[in-house]
Amino acid sequence: MPQLNDFTGVWTLSRQILQANGPEGRFTGQAVFTPEGAGLRYHEAGQLVLAGEAPMQAERDYLWQAEGGQIVVRFEDGRDFHRFAPDAPEAAHWCDPDDYRVRYDFAPWPAWSAEWRVTGPRKDYVMISRYTRA
Repeated sequence: MPQLNDFTGVWTLSRQILQANGPEGRFTGQAVFTPEGAGLRYHEAGQLVLAGEAPMQAERDYLWQAEGGQIVVRFEDGRDFHRFAPDAPEAAHWCDPDDYRVRYDFAPWPAWSAEWRVTGPRKDYVMISRYTRA
C-alpha cells in the first residue's frame, strides 16, 4: 500500500461524474502532489465538460498529511475533509445536509482511483477519479 510520499509527483487525472438526475460530466487534467511543510499539497487543474454545456476550466487544492498511520486530507484552508488508512481506504465527510463517502482503490498501484458517492436533498451522484503517473 502506498504511503504519503509515494504520491509525490505528477498524475494524469480523468474523472467521470454520474448524476442520478442530471447531466453526466467528465473532467480531464492533471493532479500534482508537491511537498509542503510536513505533508503534500494536492493541486488539480483541467477541463470539466457537463453534457450540453460549454467546457470550463476547473481546479482545486487540498493538503495531504500523514498522521498516526493514516492519510489526513484537509481543505486548502486547513479544515479537516477526511482521513483514511491506505490498507482500509474508505472515509466519510458530512457537510450538512450532504453526505460524502469515498473509497480509494490502490490495488493497481501506481495507478489508483477514488470513488465518491454523494447524497443529499439536492445531490445524488457518483464521481470516479482515475490517476496514472504522467
